[in-house]
Amino acid sequence: MSDSHAARPTSHLKKAAVLFAASALTFAGALPAAAADKDKNKDDAKPPASMSRVGGAQLGKPGTQVNLQGGAPVLPKDVTAKSWLVADAESGEVLASHNAHWELPPASTLKMLFADTVLPKFPKTTTHKVVPSDLAGMGAGSSLVGVKEGFTYSVHDLWLGVFLRSGNDAVHVLSAMNQGVARTVKDMQAHADELQAGDTHVVSPDGYDMPGQHSSAYDLTLFARSGLHKKDFREYAATATAEFPMKQKKGKTTKQFGIQNTNRLLTGSLGLPAYKGIAGVKNGNTTNAGATFTGVAERGNRVLLVTVMNPKAKESQAVYKETTRLFDWGFQADGKVSPVGHLVGPRSKTPAGAASSGSGDAGPHKSAAHAAVTGGGSSGVGIALAIVGGVLVVLAGAVFVVRKKWPLKITKG
Repeated sequence: MSDSHAARPTSHLKKAAVLFAASALTFAGALPAAAADKDKNKDDAKPPASMSRVGGAQLGKPGTQVNLQGGAPVLPKDVTAKSWLVADAESGEVLASHNAHWELPPASTLKMLFADTVLPKFPKTTTHKVVPSDLAGMGAGSSLVGVKEGFTYSVHDLWLGVFLRSGNDAVHVLSAMNQGVARTVKDMQAHADELQAGDTHVVSPDGYDMPGQHSSAYDLTLFARSGLHKKDFREYAATATAEFPMKQKKGKTTKQFGIQNTNRLLTGSLGLPAYKGIAGVKNGNTTNAGATFTGVAERGNRVLLVTVMNPKAKESQAVYKETTRLFDWGFQADGKVSPVGHLVGPRSKTPAGAASSGSGDAGPHKSAAHAAVTGGGSSGVGIALAIVGGVLVVLAGAVFVVRKKWPLKITKG
């Protein structure tokens, strides 16, 4: 499987939330994978001595990168991921990183790029009747939301399946609507290139392990940041529970079942509490990739993006626990570190020569990143958490309000 087991049926959303919270669902067990990229992902593999300099020269160095100032908290020692990154979502400053540009299998975190690419193409009310060819070619053991041949689904239904259950079946149906998997992969690669995500090579739209498919903590953070500028993307990423068609008659849904988001920092389960201020984004898990996760959280006036790829710790839910430690550090380090680089804007909105900042490491806090952000696009068009009015996230009887103030304006320089 790619990320999750199929949801358990129930007719009431609140009942579904309680059931999922109590049922100790297994988040992506052992997952089959293609034979490729295994050498790249061996436990003893080492990052290249020199990697991409996009976002700043320091980000191209192997190992941990951080510029602590007086009074800054030290980085947590119990972070074992092969690659990770902590960034200010608004300014684009990278506060700290570890092998930020190491090209690794992304698992279903690649669905962030899929969503950012395809979501704008179809109104959520558009409907589609599933035919057998729509579901052809899915990898063995793929995570599924439960799409059925002959059923008619709204685009809204399908995106709930993608974001909440990481459903490869929903991804394939949406890809079929987008003129097929090959066209969708081409569109995703073109969008990655536009976002200056040069570590990313797309082979499958769902993130299933495939020969040659890779991304990086830096690129995954770019995808999250770009997607979070889209209202629908934010809403789906922040949705904890929903209902999905279970039975239909003449194309009309007569019964639904509850589904819960596999993002455990959003929902909390198996002894892992929901993270304060979390509002997405996407988790993944495959044999080659291990566990991967990109999250966005807000605390006070600060919004952080954290990406973690393939923790080697044996502790349960390591990808979430390490993400939590990095979030905590990032919020505590506010104003106490100089950035090690920045998240670049889209190629079409970035001035020539501004992509890599290759002349040296990033400068003082609130300088290098803001200079890059003036390029616009998915860099600061605003990212401080929220969608006008607040998103209600229903979790086992409790209601949490995710504050919203997207999109923020970019400072023009």
